[in-house]
Amino acid sequence: MTKQVPLGADRRDAIADAAIQLVATRGLRGLTHRAVDAEAGLPPGSTSYYLRTRSALLTACVNRMLARDLSAAPPIDPGTSPLELLIQMGISLARDRPHDLIARYELSLEASRQPELRAAIDEGGRQLRAVLAQLLDGLGVPDPEQAAWPAAAMMDGLMYDRVAGAGATLSEEEFEAGVRRSITALLDGLAR
Repeated sequence: MTKQVPLGADRRDAIADAAIQLVATRGLRGLTHRAVDAEAGLPPGSTSYYLRTRSALLTACVNRMLARDLSAAPPIDPGTSPLELLIQMGISLARDRPHDLIARYELSLEASRQPELRAAIDEGGRQLRAVLAQLLDGLGVPDPEQAAWPAAAMMDGLMYDRVAGAGATLSEEEFEAGVRRSITALLDGLAR
């Protein structure tokens, strides 16, 4: 049975997905156009056809992770507590997409040296904080747009620790309890 080779937008997504996987497992040094072709199961030269430069490849990774983050964001449902949605977002991202998180941290450090990549990461952050601000508004947090930054930074710190720090040694239950306690305390403080 032969592997189905994606075309068009699906091929671009497959390229970005393979690049994210490589960044997460091999670091930025392991990210080459040729390695992406192999990881995605594409003919040689496919990645460079769609994304000519390394900068374009890195930006595609950021944009693909943003698209996945936005599609995974739960709809704001009046029957579900926004607090519970925030807690579940932090837990599920660390549990279900740790490679995205590892790649995001690698790319964030690289962005400190590449203005084009920095622009993509900054724009993605703005979009994600806008979604977070909606949830905070549902919790009655004053000035939710301003509160979104510290809330996002704390959640990001919890997820970073889970995939790259001492938090990786915690059981699932301990991690979830810590996320629940931390987010609840932060939101209590922001609501005052």
